[in-house]
Amino acid sequence: MQQSHAYNDTSLALTTSILDAKARKNLSWQDLTEGTGLSLAYVTAALLGQHPLPADAAQVVGDKLELDAASVAQLQIIPLRGSLSGVPTDPTIYRFYEMIQIYGTTLKALVHEQFGDGIISAINFKLDIKKVEDPEGGSRAVITLDGKFLPLRPF
Repeated sequence: MQQSHAYNDTSLALTTSILDAKARKNLSWQDLTEGTGLSLAYVTAALLGQHPLPADAAQVVGDKLELDAASVAQLQIIPLRGSLSGVPTDPTIYRFYEMIQIYGTTLKALVHEQFGDGIISAINFKLDIKKVEDPEGGSRAVITLDGKFLPLRPF
């Protein structure tokens, strides 16, 4: 039977133990994703408490991190989503917030002009991040947010 978290306390404790084990074992998010059959972004988000893992994927990760059976089971519970409140203080997260502050209305205007009234799903969604070389030197981050458009349905 599927279960759902009602509070974040247990998810935060599990995430803390996952991050501790990941660091202790010197594993990358990619290392933890291998063998799950899932995307890097999905597994990372799941291990940070934002998604449930299917039983087989939870066991793969649990084996790599040497998690007990209760923790592996907890990885399969639907979380109480949302990890941020207020203006983020971490510089990396703040830059995403800043991008939305500057380009949010532009994205909304373009989505509505091209698709009509509706939203971009964060449930039927894919995320990818790639590091590419910048012709002017250094690196660039290419982030793809790929969500299904869900039109407004008047009732």
